[in-house]
Amino acid sequence: MTARLPAGNLRVPAAWQGERLDRALAAHLELPRSRVAQWIRSGWVRLDGAPAGKTGEALRSGQELAWEPPSPVDDRVRPESGELVLLHEDLDLLAFDKPPDLVVHPGAGRPTGTLVHRLVDRYPEVAGVGGAGRPGIVHRLDRGTSGVLVVARTPRAHERLCRAFAGREVDKRYLGITWGAPRSSEGVIEAPIGRDPRDRKRMAVVARGRPARTDYRVLASAAPLALVEFRLHTGRTHQIRVHARHIGHPLVGDPVYGEARWRGLPGARARPLATFPRPALHAWRLALAHPISAAPLALEAPVPEDLQTLWTVATGQAWPALPPATRAP
Repeated sequence: MTARLPAGNLRVPAAWQGERLDRALAAHLELPRSRVAQWIRSGWVRLDGAPAGKTGEALRSGQELAWEPPSPVDDRVRPESGELVLLHEDLDLLAFDKPPDLVVHPGAGRPTGTLVHRLVDRYPEVAGVGGAGRPGIVHRLDRGTSGVLVVARTPRAHERLCRAFAGREVDKRYLGITWGAPRSSEGVIEAPIGRDPRDRKRMAVVARGRPARTDYRVLASAAPLALVEFRLHTGRTHQIRVHARHIGHPLVGDPVYGEARWRGLPGARARPLATFPRPALHAWRLALAHPISAAPLALEAPVPEDLQTLWTVATGQAWPALPPATRAP
């Protein structure tokens, strides 16, 4: 295990009278003030036995000051260097643009090389937030899916974000490139999802599955493809991929739920469709109330170049203009 950050206590000396709590404690411990501020906001710093109220609270001589930082990082998540594309950062949460082919957290067959290994390298204070092996993680994206991923930076933010995702209080919008367009330009897919009875490694629409709802809107159509916005109301495993297949318009590049409809197309158009290395799915926009301030927070990850190139080469048309963000009711 990584060494635990120091816990301790002291009686506030006369020299600290009137000093800001975060500034004085950070200087005493020789730690970044931002890290100490996170401890205070998370309830890990106490004054006279009670959690400190504010990072800028003025100290009084003689107060009992105690601090107990979070537990050390789990052995499975040792820091590893790697690129992280930051979309948002504050004292309580982080948001990243996850690239395709990057696994979010360790699991079976993937003990290293995940996003959280990079996360604890750049933000070591996240190590004690959330469950073992998944520091800061409040939702996930499939390995091949790119786009917005939110991470909790403090236990309080983690608890509230988990509650918001579970309570369907987060507006999640995805872009997908599908084979062909549904007859209706927009609609709702409401079909239960569970394990495929013929292949337990896959998910499928099954009568006894868990309820699942996905809204869709066709943003552009150019044979043989369509660009579709998907909005998730539930968070079932592979939900968009399963629902897209269910309505007869699976995602291009999906090795599990896709189809080889590129066969029969001219070679120059078939090649990029046949060799596209991942499901053509991007977590585009995410909107939620900030877990601490409750202020509205809208996040957007730029559409990756590989999706734009796929569209242009396969359809012969320019990447379409996308609609402005709107928060769902």
